[in-house]
Amino acid sequence: MILYIRNIFIITLAAILIAACEDDKVMQSRDLQDIPYNPVPYVVDVPDGFPMLEIPSDNPMTQEGVELGRRLFYDPILSADSTISCSSCHLPELAFTDGLKKSIGINGQEARRNSMSLVNVGFYYSGLFWDGRVQTLEEQSLHPIEDPLEQGNDLTSLIEKLRAHDDYAPRFRKAFGIEDRSQISRTLIGKAIAQWERIIVSGNSRYDQFKRNEISLSDEEDLGHSMFFDFDDGLKDAECNHCHNIPLFTANTYHNNGLDSVGNDYTLFKDIGLGINGIANDTGRFRTPTLRNIELTAPYMHDARFVSLDDVMDHYNSGIKPARNKDPLVSNLDIPQEDRDALVAFMKTLTDTSYLEIPQVLSPF
Repeated sequence: MILYIRNIFIITLAAILIAACEDDKVMQSRDLQDIPYNPVPYVVDVPDGFPMLEIPSDNPMTQEGVELGRRLFYDPILSADSTISCSSCHLPELAFTDGLKKSIGINGQEARRNSMSLVNVGFYYSGLFWDGRVQTLEEQSLHPIEDPLEQGNDLTSLIEKLRAHDDYAPRFRKAFGIEDRSQISRTLIGKAIAQWERIIVSGNSRYDQFKRNEISLSDEEDLGHSMFFDFDDGLKDAECNHCHNIPLFTANTYHNNGLDSVGNDYTLFKDIGLGINGIANDTGRFRTPTLRNIELTAPYMHDARFVSLDDVMDHYNSGIKPARNKDPLVSNLDIPQEDRDALVAFMKTLTDTSYLEIPQVLSPF
């Protein structure tokens, strides 16, 4: 009889403890509801003459969302071993590139391609990355996290880390109105980082000031300006404006600019670029990067084969290689050194780091 009563007591006690644990889990899962959810709209200052900044209807810009994205971008917690943040490969002072031929990811591994600038990335509506493999910033922001050569993480593991984090869970609440930690998801991570990326806007370079009649260009810069846009019939057209047009100084599309001699054999491309879409004629085409802040983003091209802008000019002046899908407007310029120097001088007027004056752009840590 005593044994029977003891067993009943043990079973009852266990039931109470289990119920208490379940109640604790429920309380923990709903521990965000007491945090106010009153997001404040964030308005991006878009320069005059720029295209409209398209904001997805399901991801409106808010101060809370931008701040969350900012913290995620600069926090190495996104990588598998908490050593590599997004900012490891995108440094603000280098127009959000890293100055390396190929970025270094987790465990010292080398990434496949050169790091692209994130300046004005919110205005790119024809695919992202060198090969255009994603269409939105919300999707783009997640790829480096899972890339084994970059942050090498598993999003499921990252989500668990963020759900357990004392600071991030409340921030997801403030940004997106979640009621409990279990609602932190890959979608919300992508949305937050995308919101932050959209605030990186550059449009106040010396060129922009010149266009607003605030300053004058030097004679050398003015010569490069005329050649770049083919404004003077007495000068040779440098053919730059076809692929690097205003105001973003990129055509927002993909080109084969004669880097490799492959003739008609697309299998000779070491990197197929846009060809991942399965269209043979897109093989070896890559996103044309912006020339804004080009002075800061060396080395150049998807594989960083050119160390300096002088090397780039060598290519366009006499190094164009034949390929069936080479852009027809890309050909050897064959211009004298004085004209080459003028073009480089003009490109340097596109340098603008005024985005560094926006507090939300820089690291919060």
